[in-house]
Amino acid sequence: MPHEVERPRRLHRTDWMALLSGVLFIVLGILTVTHAITDWLVLIGVLVLGLAFAGLVAIIARVFRGK
Repeated sequence: MPHEVERPRRLHRTDWMALLSGVLFIVLGILTVTHAITDWLVLIGVLVLGLAFAGLVAIIARVFRGK
């Protein structure tokens, strides 16, 4: 049986921009496929606002993280 070496666990930091952008694109895709949003201007507006919100959350998280 192999000998297990104790290593400290390294945790990765959450990439909030990627996470929120992915959720945004999934939700917008579902809304587009189900025809809940039919106006392209509304879709683009929601996309821009969603990406701006994701960027703001990512900046705030980076400030609190200290790096």
